[in-house]
Amino acid sequence: MENPTLFSELRQTGPLCIARMFDQDARATLFHGDRLALLGQIADAGCKAELVVTSPPYNTGKEYEDQTTLEEYVEGQRQTIRACVDILSPTGSICWQVGHYIDGSGRDKEAFPLDLVLYPIFKSLGLKLRNRIVWHFGHGLHEKFRFSGRHETILWFTRDVTNYTFNLDTIRVPQKYPGKRAYRGPNKGRPSGNPLGKNPSDVWDIPNVKSNHIEKTEHPCQFPIALVERLVLALTNENDLVVDPYMGVGTTAVASIMQGRRTAGSDIESRYLEIAARRIQDAWSGTLQFRPLNKPVYEPDTNTAVARVPEEWVATSRRLLEEEPDYEGSESEQGLG
Repeated sequence: MENPTLFSELRQTGPLCIARMFDQDARATLFHGDRLALLGQIADAGCKAELVVTSPPYNTGKEYEDQTTLEEYVEGQRQTIRACVDILSPTGSICWQVGHYIDGSGRDKEAFPLDLVLYPIFKSLGLKLRNRIVWHFGHGLHEKFRFSGRHETILWFTRDVTNYTFNLDTIRVPQKYPGKRAYRGPNKGRPSGNPLGKNPSDVWDIPNVKSNHIEKTEHPCQFPIALVERLVLALTNENDLVVDPYMGVGTTAVASIMQGRRTAGSDIESRYLEIAARRIQDAWSGTLQFRPLNKPVYEPDTNTAVARVPEEWVATSRRLLEEEPDYEGSESEQGLG
């Protein structure tokens, strides 16, 4: 499946040599082909990944996947996860970022949370869930017959060990009340927090990559660098290997290169890997544009027209309220029936 021209120009002129087959000495490997082939190359080389982090297809019929039955999808994921565990270091982590598989349309829609569907696979392979991280974002499709989806999840697994890599101090975030002081005990009167900041918790408010996002490429389901960067910082050390079996346009690779890690990933779409290669080169040279980790979520200026309630809506709301009869509910709804 390899495209013989893929990366040729970049390999000749770019500041970073990108390997097309797994090379343990390369800073970055981008493999054009099936994810199991890349994972097999890593295993054959006797290398171990300190972090496997990915966002696999959701079986929703996107351009880069063939939609199958849920059972077939789960079996394909089982093969991938098993191969990832085979290359995982004793202290390493696997982070699986997923959303929902949606079946049906309109009022017939049913949501299948893929983190719950896939959880038993990880457990059957002897892994231990450390966190179910909720990724919250503010924009997406607006639903008519159910609440609009505004979150996805990251399942963070390690082997059943106590010495797994976790560098909390590298990812601390500003405290809400840094001046708070202890009011009793031996530290009474002293600052009660950590001078490096607080634990970011298991709910992450990071904007998703939509049309006006600084990182946006042609990929329809691109996830933000900051999301992966926090995982890379917390769960790996410098020069560790970070692997993404469903690389897409290379967000995992970019975050890894920015933080001095080695990286390897695969994808079946050559045009996505071309974009990934250029993003990696830009990250290596320091010219990549990206949204910084821990940048506060944008709050609109209420003085601007787009943040004010339109006058037409005010009049319409008033009219609808005037037309709406008082409603106190039936006796049964009031608990009287």
